[in-house]
Amino acid sequence: MFKFLGLIVLILAYISYKLHDVLSPPPLPPQLDEKWWGPGKPGSVKSEIKPFTINVPETVLSDLKYRLEHHRPFTPPLEGIQQQYGMNTNLLKKVVDYWKTKYNWRSREKYLNKFPQFTVNIQGLDIHYIHVKPKVPPTIKVLPLLLLHGWPGSVREFYEIIPILTTPQDGFDFTFEVIAPHIPGYGFSAPAVRPGLSPDHIALIFKNLMNRLGFEKFYTQGGDFGAIILNNLAVLYPESVLGYHSNMCVVSSPMAYFKLVLASFCPSVPFWYVRPDHYDRVFPGREHFYIRLRETGYLHEQATKPDTLGVGINDSPVGLAAYILEKFVTGTNKAWQLREDGGLLEYFTYDDLLDNIMFYWVTKSATTSFRLYSETFNRDYMGKGILRQPIKVPTACARFEHDFYTPDGMLKEVYSNLIQLNDYEGGHFAAMQVPKVLAQDVYLAAHQFQKK
Repeated sequence: MFKFLGLIVLILAYISYKLHDVLSPPPLPPQLDEKWWGPGKPGSVKSEIKPFTINVPETVLSDLKYRLEHHRPFTPPLEGIQQQYGMNTNLLKKVVDYWKTKYNWRSREKYLNKFPQFTVNIQGLDIHYIHVKPKVPPTIKVLPLLLLHGWPGSVREFYEIIPILTTPQDGFDFTFEVIAPHIPGYGFSAPAVRPGLSPDHIALIFKNLMNRLGFEKFYTQGGDFGAIILNNLAVLYPESVLGYHSNMCVVSSPMAYFKLVLASFCPSVPFWYVRPDHYDRVFPGREHFYIRLRETGYLHEQATKPDTLGVGINDSPVGLAAYILEKFVTGTNKAWQLREDGGLLEYFTYDDLLDNIMFYWVTKSATTSFRLYSETFNRDYMGKGILRQPIKVPTACARFEHDFYTPDGMLKEVYSNLIQLNDYEGGHFAAMQVPKVLAQDVYLAAHQFQKK
């Protein structure tokens, strides 16, 4: 009997060893070359910081007005269906009518120009960014913060949170100097002219941007693709990151999926611990798998055929609005798929939402924004295993109830220096939906970071 048990132990130990060997991340890739992503020869454009003002030509607005007034009739939704099939065209009609009759771009343009904006050429690409310096007495420390959006967002997500981050808050002896750029190919940041601009290379671009602005070390905050890019930055250039705050802390390694299976049998084990009050965010696993499958069809299309999709979306403003607003419905609260109004006005106004859509329309950046998925979800980039590497810089995670979720016991697999973990009500677009909540969590995290 003892020999049999010993044999079983040896077999289990061997299987565990092999699993660890197979599921553990590969070694870090070698240091990245500073590639030139724009037109012309490397170094052909000087890295000169230039003031920037949004000023859309009248011809672009006239063309938009014509397209909004002459779109084809919408296909009516099915009986008894709200947002389950995607954007309900009854709701879309309300948004488009508002766009045509009440949304005033020139007025919104003044609002969007309220923060200082600049462009600077980094590795051949003109990068557009907001740069807000706080006005504070010498007793208040100023911390540089790189603030990064994702898809289908833009710097518009940060217009409500920037004033909070750049104003001293009660109980803290510091505030932030905020640098909020558009990702290359988004908004007013130029797109790459050749393939290969994956999150690791974008991380290098933003490190170089911060260095160009005089910051060798800085704090970072991001969600969605902003979180993915800053994850790469923290792994590849830890000497530059004083602290990393994310509102999309996810672990999607093979080991994490293996742990999820085990957690379904015994969720209280520390290695894959799931809080009892969070069981409904993980279990039943089959139901959550179906939800993930249903809500990520866009990802597969953008990762495989971004240019085909971009032709239609870039040609139709109502198509662009439907495509983006559907994500604001499900991303804010999946249950709002059952609402006729999609819950859009619970936290946002139509002006807010259309501002973000206009960043894509006036810059014709739908296609180039989609390409980031193609440059990310491929064997070349994913094979590097950067997102499976442990992040050694001090990290804070703000989990929002209706966003992507990773249980406590699995976070440490990647966020190995996790010093703060808080849970809040809210969704995927936290900076825009609940700016006060997210800003407070960033302040709390920075307070912890400075102790390290």
